[in-house]
Amino acid sequence: MSILKRGLKGVPVKRLQESLGIGADGDFGPGTERAVKEFQKANGLVVDGIAGPDTFTAMGLHELVLLRVGSRGEAVKKMQADLGIDADGRFGPGTKKAVMTFQEANGLVADGMAGPATLSKMASFADVVTPETVARAEVSEAEAADWEVGPLPQIEGGWEPVKGGMDEPAPTKSMWGRVKGWFG
Repeated sequence: MSILKRGLKGVPVKRLQESLGIGADGDFGPGTERAVKEFQKANGLVVDGIAGPDTFTAMGLHELVLLRVGSRGEAVKKMQADLGIDADGRFGPGTKKAVMTFQEANGLVADGMAGPATLSKMASFADVVTPETVARAEVSEAEAADWEVGPLPQIEGGWEPVKGGMDEPAPTKSMWGRVKGWFG
C-alpha cells in the first residue's frame, strides 16, 4: 500500500510530517503517530496512527499514494472500478494483472503497482492526480542524497500478509524507495 507507521524513516515520512505541520525530520516516532491519529479523528477516518492511501488522500498528499498487492480500501475500489474489474477494495493478483494491462496500454512501466503516474491516467483520479502530483512523487536530488534506497514494506492485517522485498522494488525515481525500517 504503501503505508507509513511508527519506526519508519525516509522521504515520505518527512513529507507527511510537513503536511501535518510538525517537526519534519523524516523519522516516524510517537509525535508523528499522535499527529496522524489526531488528523484521522478530525477527518472521520479509521484512527490507527498508520498513514495509508485513505489518510494521504484526505490530506491532499496524492503523491504518496502507492497501491500494490495487499492494499485495501476506497482508493483500491475506485481503481478497480476504473479498470472494469470486480471492485471489492482488495488488491490481489487479479488486480495486479489488470493494472499491468492498463499500464502497458497507456505506455507506462508495467510493474503492477499503481502510483501517481498510473492513477493520473484513470478517470476517477485524473482530477486530483495531476502531472504536478506525478512530479512531486519523484524524489529530488537532495532527498536522494539524504536517504538510502530500501525495499517496499510488508503489508499486514485484513486478509493476508504480503511481504515486500528486493524482488518488488519501489517504482523508478519513487520516494517510496527512500524508506528505512520496513522490517525492523
